[in-house]
Amino acid sequence: MFSFFKSNKNPPDSTAKNTDTPQVDVNPEPESDASEDKPISFAAKLKMGLTRTRQNLGKQLSSLFGGGKIDDALYEELETILLTSDIGVTATHEILENLRRQVKRDALTDSTQLKQALKESLMTMLEPLAQPLDTTHHKPFVIMITGVNGVGKTTSIGKLAKYFQSQGKSVLLAAGDTFRAAAREQLIVWGERNNVTVIAPDGDPNKKSDPAAVIFDAVNSAKARGIDIVLADTAGRLTTQLHLMEEIKKVKRVITKAMPDAPHEVLLVLDANTGQNAIAQVKAFDAALDVTGLILTKLDGTAKGGVVAAIAGQYSQNPPALRFIGVGEGLDDLRPFDARDFVDAMFD
Repeated sequence: MFSFFKSNKNPPDSTAKNTDTPQVDVNPEPESDASEDKPISFAAKLKMGLTRTRQNLGKQLSSLFGGGKIDDALYEELETILLTSDIGVTATHEILENLRRQVKRDALTDSTQLKQALKESLMTMLEPLAQPLDTTHHKPFVIMITGVNGVGKTTSIGKLAKYFQSQGKSVLLAAGDTFRAAAREQLIVWGERNNVTVIAPDGDPNKKSDPAAVIFDAVNSAKARGIDIVLADTAGRLTTQLHLMEEIKKVKRVITKAMPDAPHEVLLVLDANTGQNAIAQVKAFDAALDVTGLILTKLDGTAKGGVVAAIAGQYSQNPPALRFIGVGEGLDDLRPFDARDFVDAMFD
């Protein structure tokens, strides 16, 4: 179940074994334009990233909360809107119960009064997920990163490296996804862009290597170099393929052999576009690895950003920590989750 920066530059010598890298399309997303006179705040980027969600949800809520009495018909329509926004059955029912209590307590009579009440209910639900990641208690701080194929796992690692560097941390990457074609090369490109050392397997990149051994070497290398953060990429896994999930359990056990209290964080990357399937992924990976935190990517690509509330609704007692959210393609578009900013960005 869920348990829920000093300035050092990385060593210039590259241990990344990236010789004879195949010519494949592994370029990360383009970096945001840094030449603008007035950089856009992350709150503004978040609002832009959630434009599709806001247009979809806001349009329906504006119609519903346009005036009129608060009755069962209104609650039924609101229930439909929330369910079709990927908020999920459990979270939707909790939100509606909270609204009914607030309507009764505050003697609300007009539907125009419900919009703020809905925002407050969502805020209350999402705030327990906003748990910033504290990396100060271990050095190196080892973060194991997992998720199914296609969720943006390796790209998120590149952005995390940039984020930690901006906090004054030195970073080392471990190319432990030895199964997906071009995964190693993609991570090496991220390492070169961020001037970060990458520990990768030797030899033919098309030949499968032991991911646990790669990450074991990376942790020991980080200890020897005094690196602050190790970001360990692991192969994407389908949650229905039990033998593959067993393999990733082995990776975690081997990390512990390299450093007894590691990994210090197990991050599961989720694609916001998968909707309710994200819940199943959280449950499966948590059962296998004791996931400690989540990264939610591609929120800018969905009109149903309510999946964050759906996750919160599943864990009323001990919610997962939503460590980071991704709202764009730029290097700086992966940031810590803030419940208030997120809810504000969902509404007009």
